[in-house]
Amino acid sequence: MENINLLSELAEKIGVSLSEQQIKQFNRYYDMLIEKNKVMNLTAITDYEEVIYKHFIDSLSLIKVYDISQQKSVLDMGTGAGFPGIPLKIAFPSLSVTLLDSLNKRVVFLSDVIADLDLVNIRAVHGRAEDFGKNPDYRENFDLCVSRAVAKLTTLAEYCIPYIKKEGYFIPYKSGNIEGEVEEAKKAIKVLGGNLEKVAVFQLPETDIERSFVVIKKNNITPKRYPRTAGKPVKEPIN
Repeated sequence: MENINLLSELAEKIGVSLSEQQIKQFNRYYDMLIEKNKVMNLTAITDYEEVIYKHFIDSLSLIKVYDISQQKSVLDMGTGAGFPGIPLKIAFPSLSVTLLDSLNKRVVFLSDVIADLDLVNIRAVHGRAEDFGKNPDYRENFDLCVSRAVAKLTTLAEYCIPYIKKEGYFIPYKSGNIEGEVEEAKKAIKVLGGNLEKVAVFQLPETDIERSFVVIKKNNITPKRYPRTAGKPVKEPIN
């Protein structure tokens, strides 16, 4: 870890101020991620600086489009190795965070990270989006749903919008040219009760990495039939 100030400096550039304790938590998270990655596939990115840019700062860049500093309930759908949920929780401790992932091994790892970093009001849950979306403890229960999962927006919308309270937001992290994908998803977003507010495109600081946020506000209750059973949101997208 040659440059211990890098994370702090980059975070400042996007408007996030990190304490010494928070920097320690990020570095411990990095150590645990790399150690566990030796025995299970969590990330292809392992270089310290690359993890800072492409995982930590990328996760925190949500602040550009959403006031994450307030006390909010957040669902991280398909969290994988914990991105963006764990970086958001470290940087904004007042958040209540639920990390949902379909692979139990990853959930066990995330639970270990949460315990090791002494994070409170955050939990890792093993399950599928389609199943928990019908559960009254989860359905329309979150102020915000985020996802860096690799899935088309039409499919992600069906996975995520049912979890959001009316007036809440679904904000997926996207990269590359997504105009066609957004256009394709407009009907699904509307059917599910959402309204596309904007697409924000920017570069991560000191890189040529382009990131997009699709900002979707939920104006109406999601019809009860959504999300449909496993596989259908991918094989038969709403269009």
